[in-house]
Amino acid sequence: MNLMWTVLEIVAPVFLLAGIGFGWVKLGFEYRLEFVTRLAMTLAVPCLIFTALVNTTLDPAALTTLSIASLVAYGAISAVVLILIRFARLPQRTFAAPLIFGNTGNLGLPLALFAFGEIGLEYAVVVFAVMAILSFTFGIWLVAGAGSLGKVMKEPLVGATLAGGVFLWQGWTLPTFADNTLGLIGQMAIPLMLITLGVAVARLSPGGIGRAIVLSTVKLAICVACAWLAADWFALDRVAAGILVLQVATPVAVTSYMLAEKYGADAQAVAGLVVVSTVMSIGALPLLLAMLL
Repeated sequence: MNLMWTVLEIVAPVFLLAGIGFGWVKLGFEYRLEFVTRLAMTLAVPCLIFTALVNTTLDPAALTTLSIASLVAYGAISAVVLILIRFARLPQRTFAAPLIFGNTGNLGLPLALFAFGEIGLEYAVVVFAVMAILSFTFGIWLVAGAGSLGKVMKEPLVGATLAGGVFLWQGWTLPTFADNTLGLIGQMAIPLMLITLGVAVARLSPGGIGRAIVLSTVKLAICVACAWLAADWFALDRVAAGILVLQVATPVAVTSYMLAEKYGADAQAVAGLVVVSTVMSIGALPLLLAMLL
């Protein structure tokens, strides 16, 4: 009973904030999704990542190991998903990227913070950064047939990760006023991302619900298995292993839908995956957390 209550305390704020965004749209109130998303991804999230790395008390070697483990986990997931797609004769441009990459930002970072505290968040930003770089290169190649390494390097969250890594490596610290300012901006990120997730889901028009249920279940199984094996292979500590599994197992991100629309894939099918996997995560993520805590 105590474990169930602990899990509920962790997931309730996440889904309640997403529910506020969902209800906001359904009540007919204005929400400028593009503006808020740009504010979060250009300013709030980079500040969150940078300050988490600058102020971390974790061993840099542990963060490096987690980065490599994340790359291995995503590599394994990619291999399994591409084989599955070919076997099932599904369009790669539509289904590959959504089945490989999850919502490590909007959903994964808040869950990591609530489940494992500040240390969990520090680990989670590493997995999130690895996923973001892969999704802007390999992920775009899967959808459009071309990656964009130059675009990746221009992304503020990538710059924040690299800058935070340099500060961590050199042992540098920020002046108090700068640390407080950037920290305050970073605190916007989690509520903004969760409310925006609810807004985005409310506005989607899903298609192929039956197929989406099957594929969402398969995605969850593949991601959990690969992340768990990678965590075990690299002998990650309990928190780092839990963060890797939790982050990789997050549902399909709304950005997958946006990429499908931009590059001419089946956006409605991807919308179905986003909605179904997100709804499934309401039950799946608490069960997963109960195993990880």
